[in-house]
Amino acid sequence: MSTTDPKTEFAQLRSAAAQRAHPQLSDQFVTSLYERAESITSQVVQQDAAVHRFSWDDWADKIATSRFWGVLSMIVSLSVILWMTIAGANVPSALLAEGLFWVEGQLTTLFQSLGSPDWLHGFFVLGVYRALAWVVSVMLPPMAIFFPLFTFLEDLGYLPRVAFNLDRLFQRAGAHGKQALTMAMGFGCNAAGIVSTRIIDSPRERMLAILTNNFVPCNGRWPTLIAMATLFIGGAVAMGQTTVAAAVLAVLVLIGVFVTLVVSWVLSRTVLKGIPSSFALELPPFRRPNFGRILVRSLIDRTLKVLWRAMIVAAPAGALTWVLANIYVGDTALLYHATGAIDGFARAIGLDGIILMAFILGMPANEIVLPIMIMGYLSGGAMTELDSMQALKSLLVDQHGWTWLTAVCVMLFSLLHYPCGTTIYTIYKETKSAKWTTLAGLMPTAIAIGVCLAVAQLVRGLGWV
Repeated sequence: MSTTDPKTEFAQLRSAAAQRAHPQLSDQFVTSLYERAESITSQVVQQDAAVHRFSWDDWADKIATSRFWGVLSMIVSLSVILWMTIAGANVPSALLAEGLFWVEGQLTTLFQSLGSPDWLHGFFVLGVYRALAWVVSVMLPPMAIFFPLFTFLEDLGYLPRVAFNLDRLFQRAGAHGKQALTMAMGFGCNAAGIVSTRIIDSPRERMLAILTNNFVPCNGRWPTLIAMATLFIGGAVAMGQTTVAAAVLAVLVLIGVFVTLVVSWVLSRTVLKGIPSSFALELPPFRRPNFGRILVRSLIDRTLKVLWRAMIVAAPAGALTWVLANIYVGDTALLYHATGAIDGFARAIGLDGIILMAFILGMPANEIVLPIMIMGYLSGGAMTELDSMQALKSLLVDQHGWTWLTAVCVMLFSLLHYPCGTTIYTIYKETKSAKWTTLAGLMPTAIAIGVCLAVAQLVRGLGWV
C-alpha cells in the first residue's frame, strides 16, 4: 500500500495534468483522481464474495448512461410524458373551459342588468376575461400533468443522466453540459428555463443557454402544436391518433434540440467566442421519489407561478385583440387591415395573414394564438372556440384552404419563433442588457422565418402540394 500523503498525491496529479498540453486536461485530472481513489479503496477494503450480487441501480445506470440505450431511453421517456400530457389533459381542459365560460355567461348577464354599454362588456368580458379563461383552461391541465411527471424524473435522479448523455454534444457545440438541464426546464416554461441557467457558472455559456432556451416548446405552445399534430398528422390514421400525435411532438422536440445545438455552435464561434468549460458531474444514486415534495414543487412552485405570469400578460393581449377587431376604418376592422398588409409575406413562408397576425398578437401569451386565429377566420369580434376538432379542421381546410404544408409551417414557426412576453421580460431581468434581450427576440424570429421559407418553397417547387 502506498504511504504517500493524499494531499501530496493530489498536488502531484494536478501539477502533472497542468503540464500536459491536451484539450481535455480537466477530464483527465478528474479521471486520475477517481482512478487513484479506486486503487486506494481496493487495497484497504475487502468484501465478501457473497455480497457481490445483482444491483438494480448499477443496471439502471448502465442503461441510462449508455451511448445508445441512454439516448433511446431519453426519447422514450419524453414520448411517454407527451402522450400522458396529451391524453390526460383533454377532458379536464374541456371541463374547465365549460366552467369558465359559464362564468362568462353570468358576467354577461350582470353587465346587461347594470345597463352597461356594449363596448364596456366587450372590452372586459369578451376581451380581458375570455383571454384569461382561454389561458387557464388551456394551460392548467397540461401543466398539472407535465410538471409532476417532469419533477418525478428530477426527484428520481434521472435528469443528471440526461445531462451526462448530452454533455458531449453541448461540449462540441461550444456550450456547457448543464445546458441540458436548463433546456429540460424550458419544456414547462421558457421563463423558468431562463432562470435555471443560474446553475451555469461561466457567463459566456450561461448567455448561450439563455439565447437558445426558446427552441424547446413551452407549455404555451403545446396547444397549437397538439392541435396541428392531432388534426393533420394523427387524423390521417384510423387508429392511435394520440400515439401518432405524441410521436410527431417528440420529433418536433428533437428538431428544437438540433436547432439549439446548431445555434450554440454558431454563437460560440462568433459573438460568444470562448473555450467551453468542463465540469465533473458525479451522478447521484437513483432514489425513491417523495410524492409529497413532488406535488408541492410541481403544482405550487411551478404550475401556479407560471400560470400567474401567463395570466398577467394575457389580459392586456385579450383587450388589445378585442380593440383591433372592433374598431373599423371604412367597412373593415383594423385587425383585417393589418392581416391584409402582411398576407403576401406570410404566404411566402407557408402561412397567411391571419395566422401570422395571431402569432404577433399572441406574443404576450402563446396560449391565445389559436383562439385569435379562429376569431380571424370566423370574422368575429372576439376570441372564440369551436365545439369540436372536426369543426376546426373543416374551418381550416374546407373554408380557408389549409394543406398539410400549412400545418407543418405553423408547427415549425410555433416551435422556433420569438419568446413570449414573460420570457422576454425574464431574459432582461437576468441579463440586465437590452442588447442581449433584443437578440434573444430577433434571432429565433429570423430562424423561424428562414426555416419556414425554405420548407414552403422546397415543397412547392417539388410540386408536393
